[in-house]
Amino acid sequence: MADMKMLEPTDRGLSAGYMMWYRFSRNPAAVMGSLILLSVLVLAVFAPWLTPYPKHIGAVVDFRARHMPPDLEHWFGTDKAGRDIFSRTIFGLRVSLLLVIGVLGISVPVGTVLGLIAGYFGGWTEKLISGLTNVMLAMPPLVMALAVSNLLEPTLTNAMIAITLLWWTWHARLIYSVSKSIASEDYIEAARLAGAGPLHILFREILPNCVSVISVKTTLDAAFVILFGATLSFLGFGVKPPTPDLGSMVADGRQFMPDFWWEVLCPGAAVLYVTLGFNLLGDGLRDMFDVES
Repeated sequence: MADMKMLEPTDRGLSAGYMMWYRFSRNPAAVMGSLILLSVLVLAVFAPWLTPYPKHIGAVVDFRARHMPPDLEHWFGTDKAGRDIFSRTIFGLRVSLLLVIGVLGISVPVGTVLGLIAGYFGGWTEKLISGLTNVMLAMPPLVMALAVSNLLEPTLTNAMIAITLLWWTWHARLIYSVSKSIASEDYIEAARLAGAGPLHILFREILPNCVSVISVKTTLDAAFVILFGATLSFLGFGVKPPTPDLGSMVADGRQFMPDFWWEVLCPGAAVLYVTLGFNLLGDGLRDMFDVES
């Protein structure tokens, strides 16, 4: 019997959704990123049941177990207070994901709506929104976030506020450029002549064409939000102790380097792990939606 050659799904009869999924599944890095984020999500959601020492997320002190190296009992070792670093790292991942949800859950809708309005209406609306966006973008992000965090109590909510004040600007600029080019298309003019109102055109005609770029941008931004939040905590302006945060854990462990290297390496590797997952998934979504870089 003759060998049968496998055909790639390039026929025009196949749906666009299947073609996007095929491109995504053929990208090993994207699949790896999805698996990484799935593992992080499982650890974060079921942290109270998966961690061997859930009580160590609080102000627990055990001087007899201080600075213990990684072993079978403490996989990531212990910190200066004798707390299990593995347990605190898992809860730190939960804090990082909550930060991503809070920041992007606000900044993405706000930036998207403002970008749509500026790109479609133009005129003084475009000048006002673009001017505000340019002013915010001119400020150094870290300096702005430190200023806001310095005025407020170092909590997770205030860290979200500090980062959100900056993050909507990048989404507003991106959606503005996309919507401005779409607004001049013939089908938009046809919808306007057919009696469609501005809300219908914005959210039923233009927004669906922005979903791909929004998805890619949001996924890649999640990694930057985690790094930004870890930086604030590392500098003492993020999540308030004793709540475990990856950035503050690295800051606490650096004073004991290089003797107790695991106190820095383990939470730092967790930051690298989750940000790598978001970056790989973002690259996969870019290929799936065929979005130009």
